[in-house]
Amino acid sequence: MADDSSSSALRFFQKWKGRIMGEPEASLRDQIEDVIDEAEEDGDTPEAGDLSEVERDMLRNLLHFGERTVGDVAVPRADIIAVSESVSFPDLVKALAEAGHSRLPVYRDDLDTITGMVLMKDVFAMLASEAKPSTDEVFTLRQPLFVPPSMGAVELLGRMRAEQIHLAIVTDEYGGTDGLVTLEDLVEEIFDEIADEHDDAPVDLLIRQEDGSWSADARAPLYDVADEIDPRLAETDVDIDTLGGVAFWLAGQVPAAGARLMHPSGWEIEVTEADERRVRAMRLHPPAPRQEEAERDGTE
Repeated sequence: MADDSSSSALRFFQKWKGRIMGEPEASLRDQIEDVIDEAEEDGDTPEAGDLSEVERDMLRNLLHFGERTVGDVAVPRADIIAVSESVSFPDLVKALAEAGHSRLPVYRDDLDTITGMVLMKDVFAMLASEAKPSTDEVFTLRQPLFVPPSMGAVELLGRMRAEQIHLAIVTDEYGGTDGLVTLEDLVEEIFDEIADEHDDAPVDLLIRQEDGSWSADARAPLYDVADEIDPRLAETDVDIDTLGGVAFWLAGQVPAAGARLMHPSGWEIEVTEADERRVRAMRLHPPAPRQEEAERDGTE
């Protein structure tokens, strides 16, 4: 009882001190993360029954999962693999096999008109029974969820569990298709990337070249660009998450392959692969040595 009384008194004192000194009271989330940080700083090998490094990473991801929105985790529109309502049954089977997904969105005319989704298990059931689909409907349509990008990731996970629907279409303010989220996308926010037999081998998005330049995939997150190349490349006055977004920001439009864009930091971005909708790859050329020296002299 003495220990419980001491603990209660300590918690009361801390709350009282925080209010008197104007210090915000740490949330339970912050307190747990502080404990994890302290354990990692100690660097000791976890004792039996203690949290392992993997468990600590998972717990940290879980603590921040509540801060994520649907827009943060969604697959962008340009990367959505979908099939048309008018697709033939053989082409549908081929699309499912090539995509390696268990479900695909189905659209009418374009991606802004999603009419449903098709499940691999429904198609396989037809193949197993040797049923011949009618000319009017070659597959069974099921309804996905339609959600805004501002919805919390936790809320979407709850809806998917409650309604047993594992695919959601992210819609913009005009009702168009902005992206796509699967249950796997949400789970990977906690457990990190989960590769299976259908996934391609990991691809390096940033590759340093012998001449000091970098080959880059336009999907490279800016926080990785800042860590590996130059933090100045991640400094923008607009909401951008990827290197491709930086190229669009600098050009004011989707730049064509061959375009060379000057970044305020002095880096030159050469677009090496692009189509009419987006940039796919680029090469980053570092600032000239004289410019780097001048910038250092100006800051000293």
